[in-house]
Amino acid sequence: MNHLAVILPKSQKLRLPLSRDQLMLLMAAINEFFLGLDTYLAHVLNGTIRPREWIPILFGPTTGILLLLAGLIAIRKRPLASLLATLVLLASIIVGILGAYFHFIRAILPYAPPSQRITLTLLVWAPPILAPFSFALVGILGISAAWIEDPPDSGTLALPFGKRLELPYSKTRAYFFMVSMGTLIALVSSAFDHARTGWDNPWLWVPVAAGTFGAVVAAGMGALDNPTRQDILTYALAMVLLIVVGLLGAFFHIQADLTSKSVFVPERFLRGAPFLAPLLFANMGLLGLITLLDPTEKHN
Repeated sequence: MNHLAVILPKSQKLRLPLSRDQLMLLMAAINEFFLGLDTYLAHVLNGTIRPREWIPILFGPTTGILLLLAGLIAIRKRPLASLLATLVLLASIIVGILGAYFHFIRAILPYAPPSQRITLTLLVWAPPILAPFSFALVGILGISAAWIEDPPDSGTLALPFGKRLELPYSKTRAYFFMVSMGTLIALVSSAFDHARTGWDNPWLWVPVAAGTFGAVVAAGMGALDNPTRQDILTYALAMVLLIVVGLLGAFFHIQADLTSKSVFVPERFLRGAPFLAPLLFANMGLLGLITLLDPTEKHN
């Protein structure tokens, strides 16, 4: 179902150079690049980067390049490209899960009394536990986009050698759920970061409200078999709100990192407000809008 055409009928005449799934894979590649950069900026604060911390730093751009290569291969050999993308994205899921594990064990006190081993304060000041899951989410998103759904919105994926995989949801509904999960990760990460400031600025609650709204609306869309025009319009507005909040958040973080005379000091950007973090909201909003596009795709 072309959800975008429901709220914007004229969009049916729109011809994009890439299909919805191809746009999703392109976004997955871009996300991998930025995840590698963001991981580097976060870990370089320690002064030294441990050997295992280089894994996500190097993995991000390497995966991004491989996914772009898979996109070029897909022009002639879609099954081979899908297989390459799947293997790379499975590795992304593993990197994300391991990263979350390493962050979690640094957030707990295993030898403290049981009631003090895991506390909210420890989680707030520990390495961001949910951040590595972004690698895993991108992996799941990319794998979903790599294989053609035939027929569209059937939940049936066409695999190599004539095999078919039946899924409990259509790919569109799965995308909605993934957008919800990604928004939730952005929401919790933002709340933990802002909790370190004591919530002195009331504007810090804006991303919490926008993130909660976006996550709930996206999950609701995934739960609906036949959303109404009003449902789709509400969802689209929620995604636009996420994009606006993300861009404004990045602007305010950059303003906070600049000196009073707007002088760029690299150290302030490393140790100050994370300027890339708010863009996760904008990223999820853009992925959410792409989900509304026509799921039909040409077979290569």
